[in-house]
Amino acid sequence: MDYSFSLRFGFPLHFTTGVWDTGNPLFADTLRRLEPERRHRVLLVIDDQVAATTANLSRDIAAYFAAHASSIALAAPPVVVRGGEDAKNDLTHALELIGHINRAGLDRQSFVAILGGGAVLDMASFAAAIAHRGIRAVRLPTTVLAQADSGVGVKNGVNLFGKKNFAGTFAPPFAVINDVRFLETLERRDRISGVSEAIKVALLKDPDLFDHIEAHAAGVAAGKIDAMSFLIRRSAELHVAHICGSGDPFELGSARPLDFGHWAAHKLESMTSHKVKHGEAVAIGMALDLIYSVRQGFLDRAVANRILNLIRATGFELCNAAMMAKDAEGQYLLLSGLREFREHLGGELHITLLRGIGSPFEVTEMDEATVLDSLHELEVLGRTPLVPMTR
Repeated sequence: MDYSFSLRFGFPLHFTTGVWDTGNPLFADTLRRLEPERRHRVLLVIDDQVAATTANLSRDIAAYFAAHASSIALAAPPVVVRGGEDAKNDLTHALELIGHINRAGLDRQSFVAILGGGAVLDMASFAAAIAHRGIRAVRLPTTVLAQADSGVGVKNGVNLFGKKNFAGTFAPPFAVINDVRFLETLERRDRISGVSEAIKVALLKDPDLFDHIEAHAAGVAAGKIDAMSFLIRRSAELHVAHICGSGDPFELGSARPLDFGHWAAHKLESMTSHKVKHGEAVAIGMALDLIYSVRQGFLDRAVANRILNLIRATGFELCNAAMMAKDAEGQYLLLSGLREFREHLGGELHITLLRGIGSPFEVTEMDEATVLDSLHELEVLGRTPLVPMTR
């Protein structure tokens, strides 16, 4: 006899300025939205890079919890964890955090509130998801990449065996709160790194967003927050809309339609020991798949050049020397990224490509000879100014 059941998931996505201002009730109200009469216990997890660059953070958090003591309480002092991809590269970081959860005595109605970049959000959300089979996680993304993309998803995990996100779970957050003030502490490289994901989702789902980024490319490349605020909000909304409306939010099938450019990006990250940031790798991965699409006759070259121009105009490189690395047998290491991507998807390859801006489609195989031709062409393009294309 067959049995089935379904569950309804949902989480609010908020945008604010000054989440720790004592007069801003958003954080406290978000935690108490399901049980307004309860005093909610919270373990705060803070990215060490955020802790080091955000003035008076500890003082502001303490003052906030004191001002809202009737509804929220710190279960233990905030836990500062290693930031950047290192947070995901060693499983012991997640295990240590589970130890803090245990010592704080958190139960399944308590909260882990995570303040940090995408890697810390992934690692800490993973720890919360497997402690007690799931503790409520509230994400407070602090980078452009996390606010526009990774922080608003339902996936979390850590890297193992040199493979991106090999261990992880699907666990929707209780809520996501994007505070634009966190972006003010970022270096320019970190500010623009996440823009590639906004370009990606614009190419797949919103030509108007692509036009907006194109019109504000100079401000984006300069790392100006006002130039990024709209694209962050729109990108986040598009990602959440896809999760809620795709019919496969936990990726039970093989397709991952929002992963344009990611098969090469994930491999490039591991090949460089994550010296190339995720957003930078995605920009390069998209560029490679754009050239491949042109060579396969799927995409007009003028359209590809327009997109490549925008990628470069917003501050990204089109190629990285590591992409040309070979193994002992003389095989290009990057090509193994296709095999790893197929494995990660569940054994069947699905790669998203473009026929035009806003016109994605999927292929179930990639011609490796054409991939290599595209790689060599991209290497040349990376050293050559592109000719601006008129629309």
